[in-house]
Amino acid sequence: MIDPLFWLGLSILLVAASLTAVLVAAIPALQELARAARSAEKLFDTLSRELPPTLNSIRKTGIEITDLTDDVSEGVKSAGKVVKQVDQSLDGAKKQAKNVQIGTRSIVVGVKTAWKSFTRPKPTKRVERLPINEKPPLTLREREALKQENRRTKAEAYRSSNYNEAPNNEE
Repeated sequence: MIDPLFWLGLSILLVAASLTAVLVAAIPALQELARAARSAEKLFDTLSRELPPTLNSIRKTGIEITDLTDDVSEGVKSAGKVVKQVDQSLDGAKKQAKNVQIGTRSIVVGVKTAWKSFTRPKPTKRVERLPINEKPPLTLREREALKQENRRTKAEAYRSSNYNEAPNNEE
């Protein structure tokens, strides 16, 4: 039994049997792999058909959202302007109401005063005015003489015994 050909043939037979067993075991795995490849191919076909329109729709939706955001921002700005205008109108109306109130008060006070002056009894005696001072105005010489009397020199003012008196400096 030591024949090398026998052992060579036996080993080739065992290798062939092993390969056959491996192939028999690998056939279902290869069939599943082929099925998975077909599924992947179908998925890739579906994605290539469906993905571009979906991406376009997403892009259009993003653009529409941006437009709507801009429209809402403009609406908020215009609403703010309207609120400011309403506020200014209310302030103007308040000022006008105050002016009308003041004018109405003035008219009422004027009417009351006019009514009082029309309804008061008229004096029977006429009050004569006081006579105007009938002294003739001073002449130029008299005025100069009065100035000389009222005028003191600086030395006289400092020598004065009464320091509370203010000096008359008309020079």
